[in-house]
Amino acid sequence: MMHSGEIEAASGDLINQKVFAEVREALGEHFVRLLGYFREDGIKSVAAIEQAIDEKDSAKLVIPAHTLKGEACQFGADKLALVAEEIEVAARHYLEIRQDPSDLMEKVSQLRPLFELSIAALEAEISPVVQRSSGGSFQRGSFGTKITLN
Repeated sequence: MMHSGEIEAASGDLINQKVFAEVREALGEHFVRLLGYFREDGIKSVAAIEQAIDEKDSAKLVIPAHTLKGEACQFGADKLALVAEEIEVAARHYLEIRQDPSDLMEKVSQLRPLFELSIAALEAEISPVVQRSSGGSFQRGSFGTKITLN
């Protein structure tokens, strides 16, 4: 399990901050809910991709990889989107030439950890977790907001 410092360090590599900020502003109060949908859909897509690769079924790889790619792009999870796109494009090719997609096993094995890191990085960006510090003060995550209670 990653600690918050590791997630913050990884998020710089995983998340396109410009896209993230734009979508967060555009979605406003709906952002957190839609991020939750991305998490739920992503879990299903990753599981479907893993099952399809286990079944050596190129056709079953295409739609969940395409879905994951699109949703990851919308939230700025560029690395996740890139891997999902590589799987989708290769699966389409293997489908056309009627080839077993086993060559994608390594890419598919990277997908779940990358998805989990990406979600953790996105959630860390919006985390409202308030940590208690000494002296009756509370500090809020990486936003630096400090509230003193006396």
